[in-house]
Amino acid sequence: MLTKKEQRLRRARQTRARIAGQGVPRLAVHRTNLHMYATVVSGCGTQVLASASTAEAEMRQQLGASGKGATVAAATLIGQRIAERAKAAGIEKVAFDRSGFAFHGRVKAVAEAAREAGLQF
Repeated sequence: MLTKKEQRLRRARQTRARIAGQGVPRLAVHRTNLHMYATVVSGCGTQVLASASTAEAEMRQQLGASGKGATVAAATLIGQRIAERAKAAGIEKVAFDRSGFAFHGRVKAVAEAAREAGLQF
């Protein structure tokens, strides 16, 4: 019997195998109980081209005194920020990698905010 984490990682592997064939950078999203992380990784998966997270000092100030990075509002800010940084790096089109997490809540908020900010996937 697989644990919950092993099941998620198995889903993530399947998704990454599909994305690898596309040859475009991937927008990988990871969530924890405290923070959200978004990273644009090169098509071959060896180089980080842009990243954003709620753990950054600048983001924590923007979130206010509570500094809670595990909210949909915080995830929306991460989506906007990763799109800006990806565009600054010259990336317009990415493949969305939800890392085995369900596409709702915070993960969905990151995706929608990145799309609205001009990132195509």
